[in-house]
Amino acid sequence: MSERKPSLRAGGSAQSRFQVDVVTEGSSSADPAQAPAPEESKGRFKVVGFMDPGLGPAADIGPPPDVFHEPDTAKSDSVSLHSTGTGQTHISDSHSNTYYMRTFGHNTIDAVPNIEFYRQTAAPFGEKLTRPSLSELHDELDKEPFGDGLVNGEEPSAAEEAAALMAKEAKGGAVKFGWVKGVLVRCMLNIWGVMLFIRMSWIVGQAGIGLTIAIILMATLVTTITGLSTSAIATNGFVRGGGAYYLISRSLGPEFGGSIGLIFAFANAVAVAMYVVGFAETVVEMLSDVDALMTDELNDIRIVGTLTVILLLGISVAGMEWEAKAQIVLLVILLAAIANYFLGTFIPVDSKEPKGFFGYHTAILFENFGPDFREEETFFSVFAIFFPAATGILAGANISGDLADPQSAIPKGTLLAILVTGLTYVAVAVSAGSCIVRDATGDHNDTVSDTVNCTDAACTLGYDFSICKEGGCQFGLMNDFQVMSLVSYFGPLITAGIFSATLSSALASLVSAPKVFQALCKDNIYPGLGIFAKGYGKNNEPLRGYVLTFCIGLAFILIAELNIIAPIISNFFLASYALINFSVFHASLANSPGWRPSFKYYNMWVSLAGAVLCCVVMFVINWWAALVTLLIILALYIYVGYKKPDVNWGSSTQALIYNQALTHCLNLSSVEDHVKNFRPQCLVLAGYPNSRPALLQLVHSFTKNVSLMVCGHVRTASRRPNLKDLTQDYVRCRRWLIKKRIKAFYSPVFADNLRHGAQLLLQAAGLGRLKPNTLVMGFKTDWSDGNMRDVENYINTIHDAFDLQFGVVILRLMDGLDISHIPGQDELLSPSEKPPKESKDVLISVGPAKDSDSDSCPSKTHSNQSSPLIIRATKSPLSLTDQRLLESSQMFKKKQGKGTIDVWWLFDDGGLTLLIPYLLTNRSKWGDCRIRVFIGGKINRIDHDRRAMATLLSRFRIDFSDINVLGDINVKPKKHNKLSFKELTEPYRLKEDDMEQEAAERLKAQEPWRITDNELELYKAKTNRQIRLNELLKEHSSSAKLIVVSMPLARKGTVSSALYMCWLETLSKDLPPLLLVRGNHQSVLTFYS
Repeated sequence: MSERKPSLRAGGSAQSRFQVDVVTEGSSSADPAQAPAPEESKGRFKVVGFMDPGLGPAADIGPPPDVFHEPDTAKSDSVSLHSTGTGQTHISDSHSNTYYMRTFGHNTIDAVPNIEFYRQTAAPFGEKLTRPSLSELHDELDKEPFGDGLVNGEEPSAAEEAAALMAKEAKGGAVKFGWVKGVLVRCMLNIWGVMLFIRMSWIVGQAGIGLTIAIILMATLVTTITGLSTSAIATNGFVRGGGAYYLISRSLGPEFGGSIGLIFAFANAVAVAMYVVGFAETVVEMLSDVDALMTDELNDIRIVGTLTVILLLGISVAGMEWEAKAQIVLLVILLAAIANYFLGTFIPVDSKEPKGFFGYHTAILFENFGPDFREEETFFSVFAIFFPAATGILAGANISGDLADPQSAIPKGTLLAILVTGLTYVAVAVSAGSCIVRDATGDHNDTVSDTVNCTDAACTLGYDFSICKEGGCQFGLMNDFQVMSLVSYFGPLITAGIFSATLSSALASLVSAPKVFQALCKDNIYPGLGIFAKGYGKNNEPLRGYVLTFCIGLAFILIAELNIIAPIISNFFLASYALINFSVFHASLANSPGWRPSFKYYNMWVSLAGAVLCCVVMFVINWWAALVTLLIILALYIYVGYKKPDVNWGSSTQALIYNQALTHCLNLSSVEDHVKNFRPQCLVLAGYPNSRPALLQLVHSFTKNVSLMVCGHVRTASRRPNLKDLTQDYVRCRRWLIKKRIKAFYSPVFADNLRHGAQLLLQAAGLGRLKPNTLVMGFKTDWSDGNMRDVENYINTIHDAFDLQFGVVILRLMDGLDISHIPGQDELLSPSEKPPKESKDVLISVGPAKDSDSDSCPSKTHSNQSSPLIIRATKSPLSLTDQRLLESSQMFKKKQGKGTIDVWWLFDDGGLTLLIPYLLTNRSKWGDCRIRVFIGGKINRIDHDRRAMATLLSRFRIDFSDINVLGDINVKPKKHNKLSFKELTEPYRLKEDDMEQEAAERLKAQEPWRITDNELELYKAKTNRQIRLNELLKEHSSSAKLIVVSMPLARKGTVSSALYMCWLETLSKDLPPLLLVRGNHQSVLTFYS
């Protein structure tokens, strides 16, 4: 869009009006003359202008459509807008009495609320729709033009709709299931397992009707709480494929999600083998009854199991639609079997009485109501046997990606399945306990005789089964696992029900495992598993996952001994339930605004109780399996946490960390600072983090896990980059810090120069007590070659830090710090942003190549851009100077060998000069270095001064290897060093004696860094001290690993910037790595407890 000044065209008529042009919404215009311009068809706007009716077309005045230049007051009411309340707006022209039917907001690029703006995937008609950015609406018109897109109620054209529809039809619509077919049926089939037909009667015999109901209710309580938690998570936003893994990972983060996802997928894969082996055992038992075994029982189980799992694989690979049809058939068979059982309980048959079935009788009900535990069984052992029958509630959630509306289907289907199956289990328990006795002989002759004193329920019904107390009976609740077949109206239908229960559960597990595993692989949590993420067909079927699941299942089928693995599988499922419950508790505890599930029937404390119950049940079922499960989860959690996958799902873990950080920051702010808790919280003016790595690495050495470190970046640019560039720069810098494992915050600011930017950072960086108290800079090595205004800003930054009661630390390396001018320093780029290996592109910082090692960014006079750029450059070998600079930039990254840290504690600044070396020696990299302390003193009191310092250091509990008292510190410096200092200051002297006073004052006002003769004379002694100290430093500390020396102070307004810079230069030149340190003269060390 071009920017043009509004222009009014005078016309012959005295009456001009505000003309509103109609913008066509459809794909074509009714009148060709009024067809919109190409840019308008892209979702833009029609320019509204003033016109004179007598002059033909309107004159285009060019302002944006939402900027209305009103005509004179008399005519301001010529146009009125009338909202119809239906999303349409009538624009009424009072002169022609014409109404224009328009969508609200048609005359502005500001977008009305639209669900497409909030989607994370592509829009149905191609490119994802996005709302206009704030910059597009707010920035000046000379900015880059807006992007294309549909806005404000504009609809895609008929051609676009037809093309999208044809593409969708060509691809074939994905099969999506409703809540009944997708969730309810699957959950019921998975929960109604073999346990219903072959173990339920035995449980009633052992625990009695009362305790059996208690067991069922306890198990149902756990599953109901988990179902409520699942419903809450599933309704807190759009649910994609992945089932339990997706729910847990998006709630608790990749560590929990990745660990539970892997074992949950594996558990489902092994569960296929468990259910198929259960089916095969029933088939082989039937073959054995008719003497039709193929080989022996074990191998027959393997043969039948292998054939069965191949058949199930074929059904699964055929597609979800075929699998769903198979599930419906199996459900019908299962329902028929259950109905067949209940029908049989109401039809007593005399021939069944010797086997213990008498129909409903109160005597049997009362006798079976209490427990009769045998063979060392207990309540908890029986509960452990039953509980796996209640699992399977995630069968619907596991195919969440194939549900039409997961948010609605998962809660309704899961909770209703739990209710129906729970009532079924209770009904079976009550009916079995009311019509079947615990023990029966199966002999018609065991009737009651007068000589036998018989009191149990069977005696009242004419049978005497007292012989069963001695053991050996094969019928009744306690002895016959197939008693439900006996009771049922048509026995073979119960066998069909057993087949249906096992095959449906196996089929559900065979589908669930690949779906969960595919979602896990898509997230790339574990490297090397991406091959299984690929989907095929319209439903994105994980065919590779099916093959993997088939192989795992087949392997365990061939083992054919699942008694050991079964408890671990049950515990894997329970661990998933526990984490789902914990997810709801955790999300509620974090109190994140993003946690707002539409399912309201949950409670954080109930969910926590559910998580605890799941863990308790794990140990009740099998304590060693529970320990194995927890160890596996812990190992996977540690692995994923160590690998730190590059994902951000907005988990409740992040929300809780924020809550805790905020709470602790507020609590910390209410406590006054104490000297014992002082920490050097550093604001490091480092520019781009990769520009001065040595500076960051040294500061990180004494702040890591101890105190705050903020990487301040002052950016000076005549034109501020747009938000996208700023965001990318910030992300790159954060990525670099994370890659280098530097625990620091990156804080960029825009300012006119270094001083103004540093003032902003010094005052605003930090939060509460987490606020910097020490300014760290690099030494300005090229100060004598650059603009002296930069030197003035540099020195004034130090003064500003002292004014704000900051300590100041300046690092100087002999070769310098800034490596941004060296080609190839592209570490701020992500792998996708880096040029190809054969390319000659290199990353450089645009600006003065060697402006300053401390100046965080180039001066305005040098560059209008301070971001790293990729340019075409010829690859050439580095100069010797740059090679040394690169080597020295990594010197603090490696372990420092044996050596010394020489502390020249010449002036008491509160102890910061001593505290920093102490913190360094606590690090493993500096652990082999010993502290040597140098102090000034008199020649005749050296021993006394040494003892006094030793006493002070011992009270501070700081280890040292030696104390050196410099008795000759006040000796005059060597003559040639004084001459060198004079030559250094010569270019910056004012030389006021050689000019008139007025001219000298004017020059001093224009160039305040100039050194006056009076100033040189006044501070002659201090100048000599810096020269002498440099001589002593070279004499005593030339081999030190690091020198820490008290930084000289310059009185503000009295000492010029050039003189102060000359002092710092003279003191620190030609030495090993040197830190100039000056605290704020508040005690940071204490010897009081």
